[in-house]
Amino acid sequence: MADTLALVGEKYSLLVLREAFLGARRFDQLARNTGAPRDVLTARLRRLVDAGVLEKVRYSERPQRFEYRPTPAGLELESVLMTLMAWGDRHLRHDDRPMIVEHACGHTLTPVVTCAHCGTEVRHEDLTAHPQAPGWTVTGPAGA
Repeated sequence: MADTLALVGEKYSLLVLREAFLGARRFDQLARNTGAPRDVLTARLRRLVDAGVLEKVRYSERPQRFEYRPTPAGLELESVLMTLMAWGDRHLRHDDRPMIVEHACGHTLTPVVTCAHCGTEVRHEDLTAHPQAPGWTVTGPAGA
């Protein structure tokens, strides 16, 4: 989780991904829609491209211009963003939702996390963590 947050937890990174998922993929569009300063946006885009989350694709030779498209790995983050948006709508917004996402079935998307094996919704009380790092328990280093 720490490695993932180091990449997508930087200011503007999730907003850049949101915009790319919605179809705003050119630098000026991303700058306008996220409000990110140009130097910060450049750094975030470079980092997301280097991590394989976005790909940089040339759309103009003269002048040379690029757009940023989600890779398959990047598209896997879309459900995470939808889940974060739903959480924010439930717990942070007290007015109308600024955006509604419609599923292919024609209904408003209400994302839920389900177990891929049994299909049931994931609830906190149904989870058991098993740390894989040698010498670690769920509360930290063994014996600490």
